Amino acid sequence: MKKTFQLVHPKIKYPRMIEAVKAEVRKYLKRNRRKTLPEGFDYWDFDCKYGDTEAEAKEIHLSEIDKHIDQAEKNELESFYIEIIGRAAKRLKK
Repeated sequence: MKKTFQLVHPKIKYPRMIEAVKAEVRKYLKRNRRKTLPEGFDYWDFDCKYGDTEAEAKEIHLSEIDKHIDQAEKNELESFYIEIIGRAAKRLKK
């Protein structure tokens, strides 16, 4: 998923737009985790980026996405960019 989310809509209120973005991100992650893994891999890992624009996007951890969306809500941004790319990964033995 590489998408710039617009948070301004003439009929939909701002908090509902934020909730819709979070729901779309969760739906995307859930859908990708259901895909069958290639042979020799244990789980799906995700490379994530977040920024006000695509050019300003910086790498973040998957667990930080909601924090960044909440921060965008506090700053009342009109749009922001999220990139989530799934890849198969293998757990490393400790």
